[in-house]
Amino acid sequence: MMHLLTSPEAWAALLTLTSLEIVLGIDNVIFLSVIVSRIPEKQAHRARQIGLALALIFRIILLSLLVWLIGLTAPVFSLSGYGFSWRDLILIGGGLFLIAKATHEIHGEVEADDGEGDEKSPRNAFFWVIVQIVIIDIVFSLDSIITAIGMAQDIEIMIAAVVIACLMMYISSGPVSRFVAEHPTTKMLALAFLVLIGVALVADGFQFHIPRGYIYFAIAFSAAVEFFNVLAKRNRRKTGKPSV
Repeated sequence: MMHLLTSPEAWAALLTLTSLEIVLGIDNVIFLSVIVSRIPEKQAHRARQIGLALALIFRIILLSLLVWLIGLTAPVFSLSGYGFSWRDLILIGGGLFLIAKATHEIHGEVEADDGEGDEKSPRNAFFWVIVQIVIIDIVFSLDSIITAIGMAQDIEIMIAAVVIACLMMYISSGPVSRFVAEHPTTKMLALAFLVLIGVALVADGFQFHIPRGYIYFAIAFSAAVEFFNVLAKRNRRKTGKPSV
């Protein structure tokens, strides 16, 4: 352990892997921000804490099961000449879940249909939010940890990078969630991102890799446009000019 603290290579690996884990955690933060927006603020805060704590726990558990995890990439059956591993099946299932969930939320926003949410008690709504967070945490944790295994060799560096990334996710999740809740157009944009991320996960499961750089660039560009749109709306309110 001590030799890692004095090794420039170890610090470089930690910095690189932490940066990558934070970038990969963007998907998790977006999903978390959207999913907690339908429950009261006090419950939403608890849901974020529980969700991110579970994300950290899942990542550390998966890191502790390296041999088993690496075995997840071994094909378990073939279809039309393509071998599918447990990792592929989990990514496909998680991607389809994201697409279905985001599409359902978009439909609810467009139709302004809150009937389903009103029928559920706050306790049931909170429970189902946690269930959905657990499902998507498992999917994102799997992808994140397999990436960590491919980039670093020391489990101490992997765990440190994961802990730092989850801490950054926790710090950013609150402001992101509040921003999404306060600006409906931003929520719609976030839901569209979830559909895009779901498609990328399904494509990965079918062994067609979409470079994440393209997706994150699209997210960053759209977020920048929406940021200026929010600023423009705020300025129009101050000056009393009608929105276009």
